[in-house]
Amino acid sequence: MKLLKYYFYCLVFTMMSCEKTDNKLQVQIFETSAKGNQLTKITEFPATDTKVTIKLIPEQTFQTISGFGGAFTESSAYLLNKLSKKNRDTILRAYFAKDGARYSLTRTHMNSCDFSLTNYSYSPVEGDKNLEHFTIEEDMDDLIPMIKEALAISEDGFKIFASPWTAAPWMKDNNKWVGGKLLPEYYDTWALFFSKYLDAYKAEGIDIWGFTVENEPHGNGNNWESMHFTPQEMTNFVQHHLGPKLEADGKGDKIILGYDQNRAGLKEWVNAMYKDEASSKYFHGTAIHWYESTYDYFPEALQYAHNKAPDKYLIETEGCVDSEVPKWQDDTWYWSKEATDWGWDWASEEEKYLHPKYAPVNRYARDIIGCLNNWVDGWVDWNMVLDRQGGPNWFENWCVAPVIVDPDADEVYFTPIYYVMAHFSKYIRPDAKIIGVDNSNEKLMVTAATNPDGSIAVVIFNETEHPKSVNLSMHEKTVEFSIDVKAIQTIMIPKI
Repeated sequence: MKLLKYYFYCLVFTMMSCEKTDNKLQVQIFETSAKGNQLTKITEFPATDTKVTIKLIPEQTFQTISGFGGAFTESSAYLLNKLSKKNRDTILRAYFAKDGARYSLTRTHMNSCDFSLTNYSYSPVEGDKNLEHFTIEEDMDDLIPMIKEALAISEDGFKIFASPWTAAPWMKDNNKWVGGKLLPEYYDTWALFFSKYLDAYKAEGIDIWGFTVENEPHGNGNNWESMHFTPQEMTNFVQHHLGPKLEADGKGDKIILGYDQNRAGLKEWVNAMYKDEASSKYFHGTAIHWYESTYDYFPEALQYAHNKAPDKYLIETEGCVDSEVPKWQDDTWYWSKEATDWGWDWASEEEKYLHPKYAPVNRYARDIIGCLNNWVDGWVDWNMVLDRQGGPNWFENWCVAPVIVDPDADEVYFTPIYYVMAHFSKYIRPDAKIIGVDNSNEKLMVTAATNPDGSIAVVIFNETEHPKSVNLSMHEKTVEFSIDVKAIQTIMIPKI
C-alpha cells in the first residue's frame, strides 16, 4: 500500500512538473543597454515594480520582411582599404557573417554622392547619348572590392539596390552636379544608364536586386549631388522610359522603388505613382528616409502609403545621425539626448518642434520598431563605416555610422548603434512576417516577427528610466523576465 502511494505521489509530481514545463515559453534573450550590455545573452532578471503583459498573436500577420542592413559607399570602402587586413575583416564579418549582424538588404550609389571622395559619373563623355563610353572604373578600387568581400563572407547572401544622386551635368538643364532637372531629350539615355549599370556590375559578379529612381528628388538644399523630380515627372520617367527599357532588355524583374525621401511627403508621391494601373505598372514599391524628424516616425503617412499600394514594397532606404561629428569610444553619448540634426539649425520655425535633441540609440530603436509596426518591410542604415570626423565627405557633410574607424591608428569603434541594428538584422530574417502584438504598456515599444524557420523574434525597447517586468505569452504559454532601463532586447522563441 505504501509502495502504491509512493508511485501515486511520484506520478502526480511528474504530471505537475510536465504541466509547468509545458506551460513555460522557452526563450533566449539578448540585450543591449546603457549599462554596457552589447547584444549580450542574459539569464538573470531582477524584480521590478512595473508589470507589463505582452501577448503574441502569430495568427495575425502583416507585411513580409525584405531585410535590414546598410549602405556600401565610396567613403566606407576607401576607409576599409586604409585599415589592416585584420580590422577590415573584423568589420565586414561583423556586418555580414553568420555570427555577426547578418545584413540582408543593402544599398549603394550610382555615380558619386556626398560620401564620395570627388564628383564622378559613369558617363563622363558629354553628348554620349548611347553611352558608348559608359564605365564603372571609378568603383573598381574601393567600392566593388568591398561588396565582393561582403558577398564572400555572407552565407545567406543579401540584396543590393542602387540609387543615383544625379546624372552627369551634361544631361541636366543647369549643367551642374547639384540641383537641376534631367533634360527630356536624355530620358532614354538615363534609362539606358540603369541597364548598362546592371550589366557592368553583373560582369564583376555582383547582381543588383533593384533601384531607387532618384535619391531625394526634392533636392537637399543645393548642397551636394542632386537632381530634381516632381512626383509626376518621376512617374512619367518610370512609366514611359525606365520600366519599358529594363523590360525590353530582359531585366523586368529588377525592383524599381519610387520617391526616396522623407515620409512627410509620402501622400503626394504615392498618389502620383499609384494613380492607376498604367502609372503603377513598373513601380515595385516606395522608398523613404527619416530626416523629417528626430522622434516622429509618421505612422499615418506610412499607413496611407501602404493602403494606397498594399502589394508593393515600403522600404526605409536611408537614415543616420546626421550633422554630427561622431563621438569616439564614448558609448554614453549614444544613449544620451545630446545629438542634434540638420533641423536643429536649419528647419523653419514652424517645424523646429520636429527636431529636438535626441539620443541616437533611441532614434534608431524607435524608428525601426515604429516602421515595422506600420507596414515597412525593410530598413537600411546609411554608411557602414566612417572616420572620426564623420567622413570622408567631399562637402564636409559629417555624419555618424555604426562603426567608426581611425585609419591612422588602425583602430575600430563599434558604437551602440551597431548593436541596435543587429537586434533586428540578425534575428528577423528575410521573408519573416510581422505578427500581432498586444502590449499593455505604451512606454515600451514592441514588435514581433515569425521567421521562415518557424522561430519568432520579439524586439522590446525601454527608453525610460525605470526597469520593467514582462509577462510574455503565446498560445497559453508564458515566460517572465525583466528589461532594464535604457535597454533593447531581442527575445528568440524556437519553433513550437
